[in-house]
Amino acid sequence: MTLLEMSAYYADSAALLRTRMAQLRVMEREAADPETARRLRLRIETLRPLLREMRELAVLTARYYDRSYHKHEQYTL
Repeated sequence: MTLLEMSAYYADSAALLRTRMAQLRVMEREAADPETARRLRLRIETLRPLLREMRELAVLTARYYDRSYHKHEQYTL
């Protein structure tokens, strides 16, 4: 598997996470119980860093070999 192929997988995963977070936000708004709404909010907050990381890795793997691309400092050695 090439880095470009991996990039597509990361982008697809980010799209799935974004969709799930949107579903959870709708469920949170519709929740009658405050405890249920709090748990849904917590789940959304748990997924947020994963979404950010998937987006960053999609860009990094897609542009890894571009000389003009300045790599993300978090993922460089």
